[in-house]
Amino acid sequence: MPVLGADMDEGTVVEWLVKPGDQVRKGDIIAVIDTSKSAIEVESFHTGIVQRLVVGPGETVPVGTVLAVIGEPAVETVPPAVEAVPPAVETAPQPAEPHPADASSPLIRHLARDLGVDLTQVTGTGRAGTITRADVERAAARPPVPTPSGRKRRETAPHATPRRAAPRAARQRVSPRARRVAGQLGVEVSGLTGSGPGGAVREADVRKAAALPQTARQQPPPAPEQDRAAAVTRAADRTQAMRQAIGRLMARSKREVPHYYLSNTVDMTAAMSWLHQRNRELAVSERLVPAALLLKATAAAARQVPDLNGYWEDDHFVPGTAVHLGVPISLRGGGLLTPAIHDAADLAPSELMARLRDLATRARSGRLRRAELTEATITVTNLGDQGVEAVFGVIFPPQVALVGIGKVTEKPVAVNGLIGARPTVITTLSADHRASDGYTGARFLAALSDLLQRPEEL
Repeated sequence: MPVLGADMDEGTVVEWLVKPGDQVRKGDIIAVIDTSKSAIEVESFHTGIVQRLVVGPGETVPVGTVLAVIGEPAVETVPPAVEAVPPAVETAPQPAEPHPADASSPLIRHLARDLGVDLTQVTGTGRAGTITRADVERAAARPPVPTPSGRKRRETAPHATPRRAAPRAARQRVSPRARRVAGQLGVEVSGLTGSGPGGAVREADVRKAAALPQTARQQPPPAPEQDRAAAVTRAADRTQAMRQAIGRLMARSKREVPHYYLSNTVDMTAAMSWLHQRNRELAVSERLVPAALLLKATAAAARQVPDLNGYWEDDHFVPGTAVHLGVPISLRGGGLLTPAIHDAADLAPSELMARLRDLATRARSGRLRRAELTEATITVTNLGDQGVEAVFGVIFPPQVALVGIGKVTEKPVAVNGLIGARPTVITTLSADHRASDGYTGARFLAALSDLLQRPEEL
């Protein structure tokens, strides 16, 4: 059971996406884990063969518990040819054709099953003949080919005309995998009763519903009042559990981390002028907002002052290998998650904003991955869109700094002896005094301000 947040003590296995005997590669999504905050897709840390699933779906276990056993990949030997090759003729050894199970990841095999594609008839175009998602989707788009037995090799999948799920009166817990399969099979999850922990809808529930007659799925019977009340209670319990987890983490931070706070008012005249000029050249859907420059400048400043970019572990500072910018995202049902934008200092402002929108969408639909919740090296909280002028936040352990960004407002500013209205923003820093001091913090805020005076370089 991996750590999916500094405030996580235990987790619940919602569903497995692999089974014993499956071959997995490092980075493949193999399970969905439910924490007090969200359902998280967990990837494999190793490449090999799944030998045993130790913890079953629905079981809650502490962090560090063994969930599954993955062994070394089996080495297959090529049987000798039936016909002997004449001694005078030398032939180059031919590599064995990979079995579809060895040439595709668990997610690809699941996708092929969902789309009704026979992997034995698919030619992989990936590295070393690996079957990719595009290969499966191309095969699904081809018309079915009759086999010698007269049966079609691939039947028309019911996902061809998916229907949107009906609006729900209360938030329903649906695993990310189940939601995707439901969209592919045209199943409305709002009418399903989940068999997972806390009533969560799992992939098996969706497939069971897909086997019912179409008319039965189009008009699900209305849920009894007690079922609706139970759903509301589960949603409230989940929100309460999330607030308790956040409270424990923030209390620990204030209790154990010696915070110090700094603030600086930044002149945004150059940044806003550049932004208006840049947006005139872009389509409406691609235009940038001030937050794009502020986030980019924060990431660049963290790279310039690396003493604030990293973790406090085992009584010493561990610098981050890159700038992974943590961004708090509020959830519709209450609470928040803080996923990371990886390598933020290397992204253009437009790319950074695209990553942020993607994270927000997946955070609110329960599709975040483990690395996105555990690898932030510095957090930036921007409450300017809520009208807040200054933010003095609480550090997310084990990080050592949190940057606050307020609202861009016009204020009277004296420049060269003259007073005029100029756009400004208040930037703040909450830092761990064990890892740095006020001088280091001041350097960071000064670097942030300087970068915003040269927006064309960001």
